[in-house]
Amino acid sequence: MQSSARICDLFVWPKNFFNFFNLLHEFISIQHPIRKNIPRLEARNYFSVYQEDPSCSEVLLNFAKLDFNILQKQHQKELSEIAKWEITAVDQLPEYMKVTYKALLDVYTEIEENMVSEERSYRVYYAKEAMKNQVRAYYLESKWFHQKHTPTMEEYMAVALVTSAYAMLAATSFVGMGHVVTKDSFDWLFRGPKILKASEIICRLMDDIVSHKFEQKRGHVASSIECYMKQHGTTEQETVHEFRKQVTDAWKDVNEEFLHPTAVPMPLLTRMLNLARVIDVVYKDEDGYTNAGTALKDLVSAILIDPVTM
Repeated sequence: MQSSARICDLFVWPKNFFNFFNLLHEFISIQHPIRKNIPRLEARNYFSVYQEDPSCSEVLLNFAKLDFNILQKQHQKELSEIAKWEITAVDQLPEYMKVTYKALLDVYTEIEENMVSEERSYRVYYAKEAMKNQVRAYYLESKWFHQKHTPTMEEYMAVALVTSAYAMLAATSFVGMGHVVTKDSFDWLFRGPKILKASEIICRLMDDIVSHKFEQKRGHVASSIECYMKQHGTTEQETVHEFRKQVTDAWKDVNEEFLHPTAVPMPLLTRMLNLARVIDVVYKDEDGYTNAGTALKDLVSAILIDPVTM
């Protein structure tokens, strides 16, 4: 996958940069600036633009399209393997939890088996601990919901940043990253670095801004919107304005962490940058995750299903 990303980098920077940049400025909506967009979607969007540019290299263009389709086939293969996991019952759990719990155990067992052969089994411990933190935070949120408790913003964010799942996802993604990851990398992650917290803030606040009304109607723990309004006596509009400022500041923290020297190798930082990018794309103007049949469906199709026409 890393080689694929490098190929797309070549495609993104053609020889006649300034002409190309002007075309991109007209073509790409300011809604999703390059830094905040998903790189594979960027590359796909550029194909039709670049092929109209006078400096277009047909060889480079076809190479980039071929690279995109090859990686898409790899993703399709991985998804089909995931679908083959066998799931059996776990008798001591309620019926509705059996499938989920057994599938979760199977995932970690499979990972551990692979890591033992590579002498990296210590990584699975960190992945499990991150998942435990996730579940504990979910449990606290469920207690707040059933007690009809609206926490302070400080209480809420301490838990809600965890339930964003970004710490768990980052730890899990580190497991299979090869030699670039060490035990020190996991220790750094579990200390809660600035870039992790920033990506969690981006996720939590952007999610709550667009989804809190729907979630409150269906029954959900108080979101950051309700917590902030109650604690500070603000209107919803004032709260959203404040949160958008906090999201902007969090993006500054993300970018700052990429300045040399970096605390950990760049590929590890990029994992958390990509988590923030996904939120900016999916939750920019609506809850694209809940309303997956609209914009998100097209994004998933573009990356995982529909090949680029050569």
